[in-house]
Amino acid sequence: MRISWNWLRTLIDTDELTPHAAADMLTSTGLEVESVELVESVPGMLADVVVGEVLSCSKHPDADRLQVCSVDIGGEEPSQIVCGAPNVAAGQKVLVATVGAELHPVGGEPFTIKKAKIRGVESMGMICAADELGLGTEHDGIMVVDASAKVGTPAAEQLQLQSDQVIEIGLTPNRSDALGHWGVARDLIAALDHRTGGTHKVVLPNVDAFKQDDDARTVPVEVQAPDAAPRYAGLTLTHLQVAPSPAWLQERLKSIGLKPINNVVDVTNFVQHELGQPLHAFDADKLKGGKIVVRKAKSGEHLITLDEKDRTLNTEDLLIADGEGGACLAGVYGGIDSGVSEGTTAIFLESACFEPVTIRRTARRHGLNTDASFRFERGVDPEITVYALKRAALLLKEVAGAKVSSGITDIAQPRKWAEVDLHFAAVDRLCGMAIAPDDVVRILEMLDCRISERTAQKVHVQIPPYRADVLREADLVEEVLRIHGFDRVPIPERLMMPAVQQPETTSEGFRRNLAQHLASRGFREVMTPSLVNGVRTVKLKAAEEDALVRLKNPLSAELDVMRPTMLFGLLQSAAHNLARQQQHLRFFEKGRTYGTANGKVFEEERVALLITGKRWSESWRSADRKTELADVKEELELLIARMGLDKGMAYAVSEHPLLASAVEVKHGKKVIGLIGEVAPNVLKTFDVGQPAWYAEIHDETLVALLRGSRTTYREVSKFPSVRRDLSLLLDRSVAYAQLEHIAFQAERKLLKTVDLFDVYEGDKLPAGKKSYALSFILQDNEKTLTDEMVDKAMGRIRGAMEKEVGAELRG
Repeated sequence: MRISWNWLRTLIDTDELTPHAAADMLTSTGLEVESVELVESVPGMLADVVVGEVLSCSKHPDADRLQVCSVDIGGEEPSQIVCGAPNVAAGQKVLVATVGAELHPVGGEPFTIKKAKIRGVESMGMICAADELGLGTEHDGIMVVDASAKVGTPAAEQLQLQSDQVIEIGLTPNRSDALGHWGVARDLIAALDHRTGGTHKVVLPNVDAFKQDDDARTVPVEVQAPDAAPRYAGLTLTHLQVAPSPAWLQERLKSIGLKPINNVVDVTNFVQHELGQPLHAFDADKLKGGKIVVRKAKSGEHLITLDEKDRTLNTEDLLIADGEGGACLAGVYGGIDSGVSEGTTAIFLESACFEPVTIRRTARRHGLNTDASFRFERGVDPEITVYALKRAALLLKEVAGAKVSSGITDIAQPRKWAEVDLHFAAVDRLCGMAIAPDDVVRILEMLDCRISERTAQKVHVQIPPYRADVLREADLVEEVLRIHGFDRVPIPERLMMPAVQQPETTSEGFRRNLAQHLASRGFREVMTPSLVNGVRTVKLKAAEEDALVRLKNPLSAELDVMRPTMLFGLLQSAAHNLARQQQHLRFFEKGRTYGTANGKVFEEERVALLITGKRWSESWRSADRKTELADVKEELELLIARMGLDKGMAYAVSEHPLLASAVEVKHGKKVIGLIGEVAPNVLKTFDVGQPAWYAEIHDETLVALLRGSRTTYREVSKFPSVRRDLSLLLDRSVAYAQLEHIAFQAERKLLKTVDLFDVYEGDKLPAGKKSYALSFILQDNEKTLTDEMVDKAMGRIRGAMEKEVGAELRG
């Protein structure tokens, strides 16, 4: 939201604030200012350009088209300036760029005026044309100003140029009341008066001069959808002349980034940004049947909007229609057949309050986002509907010569102000400080709240309709505190903290710990859209057509279903980075996947990992290698171990449409995740030109396991551990997880850890065989192990492996 300081100053009766001081105060009230930007009507504001008087002109001795002029610019001596303009003459008042002035010509690069010799004659400045000053496109001759202009007057002063400061506010969605200069002025004055004890006011433009000029034309209005249009007002203006707006109006709009169009459209935009109330002007001569009907669209009804698109309407769309068909998508976009053109002489001017949800759904359904819809979606003030109409009518009389040719039609549904009890004790408790009851009441009244009843303990507050987000006592406390100033809450000398008990494991806590662990392992967290392309999803067999969760009104055909897998978003992030020469990536994302089963939609919490490129960054200390499945498995195991669930893990080969080699990860009998290499066709679809490895973790299953586990403490043993190694000849089908499980089953007391430190598969072994070298750590927490005890334990382990999987001991 862009706020012009010059514009804002017309609404506040104080000179106490600078733009930056106002920005700081607005930020402290919750209207966070992102920047304060200087806006100049002409770049540089014509610094060092002054009014000069041409005293004499003589022909240049060495150039037929040049003249040597003597120009008085207010100095001790006249300046000699060589000029090539055909219209320069003695006695003229002109604009002179003195030596050192920087000019910003229209359509050219800035340049600095220097002392120069032109064909041998010294020139101490430049008599300027309009385009050289950035004031227009004319270059037929120099710019001549009024003869009454005083010599030496700065050009900016002579031309009445103004600079402005534009305050950029990062507005939160609930603050629709600040979508205009009036709403910002209200907060600013409330904060200023509360903090300084002042009695300033917001000065709204006076509309007492509004009156009906004649009865030349009346447009009847019928509201058939009062729930969607709780207030609808309008009037007719005639005898207007569509033309460019006056300079002051154009400058106001330009300062906030709007392009002036014509006086009628500019007035509606001006009032919208002044008051936050959108307006719409219909060409009255184009309204078929000469009437306005506010209704829901008929099934299959069409409307060609101002962008020349033929739109098929939905029965939930609110339509402003005439006697024969649609004229405008209410609160969103105008129709091309009823729009104002250069030939328009009469308009029906609309000011309304539309139901926010209706407008939001229509805007999303048709892919439209306009300044009007942006405001109506968030809610406008139904009590300024008529005031805004009068303000616009008076401006159109001023800038377009219009006449008010009808009374104001105002069709409104009864609307009550929300009522809430506010206890003074609640204010002090929630704010963490004492705010005097009188100050609380004054702040609320400055924010347009009504106090209908007051006691020593509380006030009964009526809340204006434009603050639809203020519904509870806590909301009112926030209103009081933000005007008081969030930054003015004192920090206590001592902070008292209660003893903290370890809470039950939650999904949020699990994901936080998981993110910290993965970040420490070199992963970067990404956040990708929950929407994916449905056609591509089905083509890659990520989900069946009937299992997808489709959007009813997608903003784009490319993003029309909720994601059934986390893989797509990670691959898009990888492709984006690979295209920018980032080859070695480790990503993770926390989110949800979606699907349907038995006609019901379900969603599941997931954490997904993607690794591609080298395992680690290059280093002089060690060689590196490309990522492989074992690396993804290792990361998953480390993560599970970090959660204390490393005992009881198992793996099973599986099939997955998106993975070339998929392995299901289990804890006991429960599936907790999936790992594998991304299939080549999937990589190609997402423009990922190198192998990638994927892991997916089922949050809810892990959280349930964590809740069922107990955190135990065991003292570090003072007795030494013993390591023994076995080299085993095995069938290739035997997995390491089987051997680990067998070992712990065979020796439950002494065995602490098992590790695989060497794998050999080669032609020196029998066909279908492989060799594993395993290490075993044994320890007794109560005594030192003897060789006999270790040998017996290892014998049990070796015997179990021989029996269970046919392992043979190698020499």
